Parts: sequence; structure tokens; C-alpha cells
Amino acid sequence: MNKVFSSAQAALQDVVAHGQTVAVGGFGLCGIPEALIEALKDTAVTDLTCVSNNAGIDGVGLGKLLETKQIKKMIASYVGENKEFERQYLSGELEVELTPQGTLAEKLRAGGAGIPAFYTATGFGTLVAENKESRQFNDQNYILEHSIVADIALVKAYKADKAGNLVFRKTAQNFNPECAMAGKVTIVEVEHVVEIGEIEPDQIHLAGIYVNRIVLNANPEKRIEQKTLSTN
Repeated sequence: MNKVFSSAQAALQDVVAHGQTVAVGGFGLCGIPEALIEALKDTAVTDLTCVSNNAGIDGVGLGKLLETKQIKKMIASYVGENKEFERQYLSGELEVELTPQGTLAEKLRAGGAGIPAFYTATGFGTLVAENKESRQFNDQNYILEHSIVADIALVKAYKADKAGNLVFRKTAQNFNPECAMAGKVTIVEVEHVVEIGEIEPDQIHLAGIYVNRIVLNANPEKRIEQKTLSTN
């Protein structure tokens, strides 16, 4: 089965809708699906709940969807690089559910694995634990976290074959495999598309069973979030 679509717009057009939950891979600006985010912005869908480590920066990544007021709620771990995010949250325009990074990754992975919830010690006794069930195992306190299943997952990988088997590159792997697992419909943006069988089985990082659609973006922008230059 060839899962490759002609463009990001074509891959999104018949599956996105108002009010959906969208899981988006990336960490800061590393490993974000740039073309898919831009295409999602162009659809003009609103009231989205976005699940991502953070929300990019102003005008870049998910920051684009914040500027157009398409995001109703963010489920994220880190929000410190985006002034518009801060403004919307403090003004009550944006709902935010802060989640520890490891917990967020496991909520997505568990959702993709069909696990409805799990216990973790992370966050017990803090604001993270408010209104959550808690239990004690072996004299250690844990809170119950529910898994996440997204309507759509937007993912960035380095390479895919036409069946959707994926290879990620270095730190761009970050949250992408977990988001891919958690999506009911997973759309992956890649820099290279190869024929089925060209990727050695032991080189595959995520199996194509999790991938529904593939988009080629051979020349992504790959912005650097913060650049420090030597004065020497």
C-alpha cells in the first residue's frame, strides 16, 4: 500500500475538523512537522486541543496556530518561549493543562498501546495531582494518569518507505514516535521516501502500522530556537 500523498494540504483535507484533539511531535523547534502545521493553519479549523511538548515560539511551529486563535487548549510540558502563549493564558483565552514531560510521553505511548490509564509517582503531592485518584504501592504514593488518544497526529520523521515504516534522526525523534502511536489518523512529514524493503528491518524505529499518510518535505526549514555565537 502506498501511503504517500501529494502534499500536506491533500493529506489533511478530508480528516481535519473543528474541535479535534491533535498530537504534534517535536521538542521546541526540533523535529516539528513544519509543512503539516502550516497546512493545518490553512484549513482554518478552530477549537483545537493540541497535545505537544510545547507550543513552538511566536510565529513558528504551533505558535502559528496560536496567532490565528485556532487552539482552544494546550496539553503541554513547557511553555516558556512563547509570548503569545503567555498572553492568551493569562487573559483567559487559552486553556492549559501542564503535564510533566515523562508523564506526557507515557500518556501518548499508553494511548497508542491501548492502555487506558497508568499510575506514576511523578506529581504526587503537587498541583499536578489535584482531582486525580491516588494509591499506594510498596509504601510509595502514586497518582492515576489517563492515556491520550488523538483524533489526528502530525509527526516528523527523517525517512519513510511507502508502507509508512519510519526512521527518525537523532534528537528529532523526541516526542514523534509517541504522537504517532496515539493518533487515530497519523500523518507523517518526511525528508526522504523510499520503496518498501529499502529500509533494513532492524533500522526501523516505528512500524508502518501506526502510519496512515505520508507527506514529502525534502527541504524543511529546521529553525534553531536559540543560537549562541562565540565572541572569540
